[in-house]
Amino acid sequence: MMQRWSRKKTHFPLLVILLLIFIVFTVLYNELSIQQIHEEPDPVHHRQETSITYVKPNRLSPAHEVLDRFSKCNATRDYSGRRIASLDRTVKTGPRRVASERCDVFSGKWVFDNASYPLYNESHCPYMSDQLACHKHGRPDLGYQYWRWQPHNCNLNRWDVTEMWEKLRGKRLMFVGDSLNRGQWISMVCLLQSVIPANKRTMSPNAHLTIFRAEEYNATVEFLWAPLLVESNSDDPVNHRLDERIIRPDSVLKHASQWEHADILVFNTYLWWRQGPVKLLWSAEENGTCEELDGKGAMELAMKAWADWVAAKVDPLKKRVFFATMSPTHLWSREWEPGSEGNCYNEKTPMELESYWGSGSDLPTMRMVDDVLGRLSSKVSVLNITQLSEYRKDGHPSIYRKFWETLRPEQLSNPASYSDCIHWCLPGVPDVWNELLFHLL
Repeated sequence: MMQRWSRKKTHFPLLVILLLIFIVFTVLYNELSIQQIHEEPDPVHHRQETSITYVKPNRLSPAHEVLDRFSKCNATRDYSGRRIASLDRTVKTGPRRVASERCDVFSGKWVFDNASYPLYNESHCPYMSDQLACHKHGRPDLGYQYWRWQPHNCNLNRWDVTEMWEKLRGKRLMFVGDSLNRGQWISMVCLLQSVIPANKRTMSPNAHLTIFRAEEYNATVEFLWAPLLVESNSDDPVNHRLDERIIRPDSVLKHASQWEHADILVFNTYLWWRQGPVKLLWSAEENGTCEELDGKGAMELAMKAWADWVAAKVDPLKKRVFFATMSPTHLWSREWEPGSEGNCYNEKTPMELESYWGSGSDLPTMRMVDDVLGRLSSKVSVLNITQLSEYRKDGHPSIYRKFWETLRPEQLSNPASYSDCIHWCLPGVPDVWNELLFHLL
């Protein structure tokens, strides 16, 4: 009897164990499902993350149509998540080149100095742009010309035009980027041209690549229009106002063929990425199908394609590469004068509050750029113009420039409505950017 009882009893614990295993499995499965729902509220985003592919940029691919202002996308789809492979696998090889071992020349204040400034006369520079010639176009106050940048703990090397030409002797200095970089190029030409006899200097016609040449020094100061760094349908220096912006996010080769032989390069890009979504047409895409991405994401792809070229092609002992950080805008006076409703119009003095940041400087984009440049270590010097330019709400053309389109009566009655608070008057802020460049060289 005892033996029969024992045999029956052995079945009970087995059933209990099986039941417990089933309950535990059910609870774990439900918890896992709930956790998955909380972690992945967007199934589309999840599919993108799991389908990421890395594209090696700047590869010579089968011949494809060069992008121009007539280019169109055959179709558009959501961004697939493709990324640029290069810098994700780059190992830092040395310290980043810094401005000075003794002090940060980009940290300081503006000092009024009408004894040493301006460094040239607007009307004496035959290459001045009507977009930047504020006095010529009626600006009554000239205070914007007399401000000197003073670093906190040291002095900038004083501008010396002969010394700068000696630095450039036998070399090509090229500015690459958008209209803000073109303004810095015009500033540099105006700073340099006065000591070159008229019959010993030439300026090529305005084009994709514009060249100022000084025969005596066998040197050139050039500007290459490449506002997005990578190939785009906006690469025409004149006709580039397009509703649909298309780029090849993985290739700078079109522009690099122009800039690769320069000895000193100054790059910039930023403003054009703030104008809405960008269409991506990858080099390997055969059907003309574009992807659409927000400006910051597209700029990061372009920056990494550019950085891949720098990492592969630049020997710091033979070529100097500078990257100018973003040039800030001053579109909302309420940011520096709470309660006001204007912009840079009628501003006559710099900001006095140090460490001021307005919405014209996009801090997340700045962090992204800093990360990309940081991976290039000593191959690139950073021309950190952003904070010092933030203080210069008075330095923009405002209404004192040539406008290419006829202004409407309602605009003329409200000057702030058509003020240019993006570009900079010359002489002015870009001259200081070039003084910093001179200091770093």
